[in-house]
Amino acid sequence: MGYAKKFYNYFLSPEKELARKIKSVIGFTPSRLHLFKLAFYHKSMNDSITTDFNNERLEYLGDAILSTVVAEYLFKKYPNKDEGFLTKMRSKIVKRKTLNEIADKMGIDLILSDYSQGNLSKSMLGNAFEALIGAIYIEYGYKTTKTYIISKVLRKYLNIHELEEYDDNYKSQLLEWCQKNGKEVDYKVLAKFKHDKRDRFKIAVLIDGEETSIAEDFNKKSAEQTASKAALKIISSKEQTAVPSSVNQ
Repeated sequence: MGYAKKFYNYFLSPEKELARKIKSVIGFTPSRLHLFKLAFYHKSMNDSITTDFNNERLEYLGDAILSTVVAEYLFKKYPNKDEGFLTKMRSKIVKRKTLNEIADKMGIDLILSDYSQGNLSKSMLGNAFEALIGAIYIEYGYKTTKTYIISKVLRKYLNIHELEEYDDNYKSQLLEWCQKNGKEVDYKVLAKFKHDKRDRFKIAVLIDGEETSIAEDFNKKSAEQTASKAALKIISSKEQTAVPSSVNQ
C-alpha cells in the first residue's frame, strides 16, 4: 500500500511536481503527501489557505524529536563529557541559526519559495525543517526518524568538531562579562509589531539599567542574541580605547 501510494504521488498525482521536489530535498517520496506539504506552510504565507493549515503543530513535534535525537547522539558520541558540555553542544545544534543553515543546505527554500509569495525569511527555513522532521516521524516512527536525522542531517551537514570550538552564544558571553565585572544585565522588549504578517520584536540590552544596544528580529531569542552581540562589540571598543590609569602622563 505504501509503495503504491508513493508511486502515485511521484508519477500520477496532480501534485507530482511537489512530490518530486520533496524527494530531491529529503531523499524519498512520502506516502502522506498532504502531511509533507503542510510542513512548508507558515501561518503568514497564504491568505487563501485556512488559518489552521500551517506547520506550527508539525514544527512543535519535530522540535521535540530533534532535541531528543541530538541529546542521545551527543550522549553516545562523548562518553567522557559532562552535562554542561553536552547541553551547550545540543544548544549549538538545535538553535535557530544552525537549523536555518541546515535547511538552506538541504534546499528547503526551493519548496518554500512556491508558497512564500516573496516573503521568505531565514527563520521560515528552520521552522520548515523542524516540521519536516515531525512529518517524517508520523510517516515512519521514531527509529527511522532517528536514523534519518543522524545519517542524513548531523553527519552530512554539520561539522561537529568545528562546533566544539565555536561559540556564538553572545547572550551567554555577555552574561559572563557582566558577572566578572560586577554588572547587571537585563533585556527589555521595546516593541512588538507586525512585519510581513509576522510578529517582530525590538529588544534592548540594559547594563546596570543603561540601554547599551538594540536589535530586531522575528524571533525574540534571536533579537536578544543580536543585541547581545552588538553590546559586546560596544564593550570591546570601549575597552580598547580606554587609557589605562597606570600610564604616565
